[in-house]
Formats: sequence, C-alpha cells, structure tokens
Amino acid sequence: MSIVILTGAGISAESGIGTFRDAGGLWEQYPIEQVATPEGFAADPDLVHRFYNARRANAAQAEPNAAHRALAKLERQHTGDVLIVTQNVDDLHERGGSQNVLHMHGALNRATCSACGHTWPAPTEMHTTDPCPKCTAPSTRPDIVWFGEIPQGMNSIESKLRTADLFVSIGTSGTVYPAAGFVQSANALGLRTLELNLETSSGAFDESRTGPATQLVPTWVEEVLSQQRNSTKR
Repeated sequence: MSIVILTGAGISAESGIGTFRDAGGLWEQYPIEQVATPEGFAADPDLVHRFYNARRANAAQAEPNAAHRALAKLERQHTGDVLIVTQNVDDLHERGGSQNVLHMHGALNRATCSACGHTWPAPTEMHTTDPCPKCTAPSTRPDIVWFGEIPQGMNSIESKLRTADLFVSIGTSGTVYPAAGFVQSANALGLRTLELNLETSSGAFDESRTGPATQLVPTWVEEVLSQQRNSTKR
C-alpha cells in the first residue's frame, strides 16, 4: 500500500509552533501582506528578515512530538511507499526521524537567492546585505513560498497521488490551495481518504477522526502496521 500524507500546522502546534490563527502569536503582530508576500519583501526586506529570524528561532526551540515520531515509525516499518507532503516550514518531521518529506511551502532552514535561484542552509539569522554564496548578489531571502507564489514540488506530489492507495490529511484546515484540493484529486483517482484533525474540515473524506494529532496519529500508525503484520501471517 502506497500512502501520501499531507500535514499542516496542527501537527506542529503541539510542539509549540504557532499557527496563523493563534491569538497573540507572531503572525498576529504583522499583516500577512507585509511579511509573507513578494511585495512585502520588496517594500521592507529588513522587516521580513526579522520576522523569519524570529520564526526560525521558534522552530529551533521546538521538539518533535508523538505525531512526528509516529510518522517516522510508519516510514521505517511500512512495506509500501510513504511520502509526507507538509505545508509546514519547520523541520520537525526530519528531526522526528522522517526522511521522505516534501516541503511544498519551503523551509525555514533554507535560504535562496532571488537573483540566481541558488539554495543553501540558512544561518540562524539572515540579513538584507547577506551575499549569495554562488553569485555574491545581496539578494538572499528565506526559501519560503509566499502568498502569490507557486508551491514547490507540485509535479512530484501529483505523480505520487496517481500511484497511491491512501491519502491522509493531518492537522490542516483544508482552506489553503492547492493543498486543499488534494483530497478532491485523491477522490477522483479512487484513493481511500482519511482525515485526522482537531475538527472535521469538510465532507470530502471517506473517514474523519477528530482529536489532537499526538493521540490520533500514533493510534492510526499502529493500526496500519498491525494490519500489515496480520496480512503477512496469512
């Protein structure tokens, strides 16, 4: 069985990483247009760098939780393919042990050059005057997909969905496209679909389970692995 898993902010919230909707959180201090759009970066790159430096520091202090570790266990022990597609820009999946992770919205721990497109590991703090290590232009920015930009890896995601048997959505509200459209694509392809979330996002899934990711995900992973063990005994 091949599985494609989409994860959103809900899986990292229990590790202390804020979401767009957190009252008093980092996002609430700035209009999204100022810190998460190409236009905002062009208008005030210093502000945008300070914002993402703070996000990077927040993510570095967070630790993977039981849901991240359970998905890593699934990847290790499941006999079929497992791809994690995450909307999150933290590296908690990787630090939790997962290796097959696609960051469709970019990653805080990467930097990119808006002049030549080169990417490299981001330092703890980035600044407007930082030169690109390849072309030396002072055009570095966080390797983050901002509003109005095309998410990364879309061709790979669509290809994996076409060969998958199960699509699972974890901790995402299902309102941000194109990720919100993955379940419709999965349904059209005849995949089984499962949602694990604090609350049901839509009626598009074959099954929805509600509750904290740290409870739902380990339970579901054990079910999958148990079914796999039972099938090999027959």
